[in-house]
Amino acid sequence: MAELTENPFASTHSLEQNPFEDPTETHAQSNQYGTRMQELQQREQELQRREQELNQRAEHIRTHGRNNFPPFYPLVYHSIQDEIPEASRPLITDLFRLWLLLMATLLVNMIACIFATVTGTGDGVRDLLVSLMYIVVIGGLAFLTWYRPIYNGYMKEQALYYYLYFFFCGWHILFSLYMAVGIPGTGSAGIIQTIRMYAHGGVGIAGGVLGTIASAGWVIEGFGNLWFFRLIWAHGKAAGHSLDKAKGELTTHGAKAYFTRG
Repeated sequence: MAELTENPFASTHSLEQNPFEDPTETHAQSNQYGTRMQELQQREQELQRREQELNQRAEHIRTHGRNNFPPFYPLVYHSIQDEIPEASRPLITDLFRLWLLLMATLLVNMIACIFATVTGTGDGVRDLLVSLMYIVVIGGLAFLTWYRPIYNGYMKEQALYYYLYFFFCGWHILFSLYMAVGIPGTGSAGIIQTIRMYAHGGVGIAGGVLGTIASAGWVIEGFGNLWFFRLIWAHGKAAGHSLDKAKGELTTHGAKAYFTRG
């Protein structure tokens, strides 16, 4: 009985202390909870940021279109199916194919100039360097100065784009026929260069074959663009596009109209 009287609240004291609860473990759980809350907040902020970026991108696409061309480094939006009236799609598609033919011709022309340099039938490395420059300069300028304007012209039916096309495509036709001649030192593997490579024999034969392909490409490029130039000129006149109207549009909208889709 004496022993029972000495610790009447022993069991109660034991319950209050809860010996099974580790204070260190409780503190660790609190830290984990705080870390998880912080991670959730960061994720929420990241989701909000991404949502904002997507909204801005959607607005940009709605206003300007999604840049998709060229595929390796998109700079402009190009979709004949979406932007060109159905009746004009075949013509613009053929013009785009002519531009692709130009790029292929420039590439073959450059390779043929390598053979001309090796065989000594060309003007040293000058033909090679100039032909290499043509791929970037002529290919890019052709897209921006005559293909893109007439693409915009049929999309917007504005006289300014038609006359940009008429001016620059005229020069492109002359350039194509000039390249078909193949004068040594001009970066062209046209007819004259091709004949020289065939006459050299040996590896010159391979260069001559490539020169023949390049020459044919330049002829098709020149006369093909001349054919479409005539069709587009007739269409522009029938649509009432005049030089005075083009000047008025330039005064009203300015050069920025070239770079916008509105």
